[in-house]
Amino acid sequence: MPHEKVQEIARQGGLASAEKAGHEGMSERGQKGGEERKRQLGHEGYVELGHMGGEARKKQLGPEGYARMGREGGNARRDRSREGK
Repeated sequence: MPHEKVQEIARQGGLASAEKAGHEGMSERGQKGGEERKRQLGHEGYVELGHMGGEARKKQLGPEGYARMGREGGNARRDRSREGK
């Protein structure tokens, strides 16, 4: 069976399952999944994931991107202080 067909069948099954469980049921499933992942990784695992994400973002933005982000953040902060917020 082609991979695309398998993906479509899985998507339809997921939609049917979500419809049956409703919002609360899906929320509960997400909570359980998150708790299990937390148990598997532990604190060190999340630290490692954070470092990996930071490195990927650094490659994506480069020095110019970080400089631009800093300027935009500074401008937003200045504008908020002028508005009295």
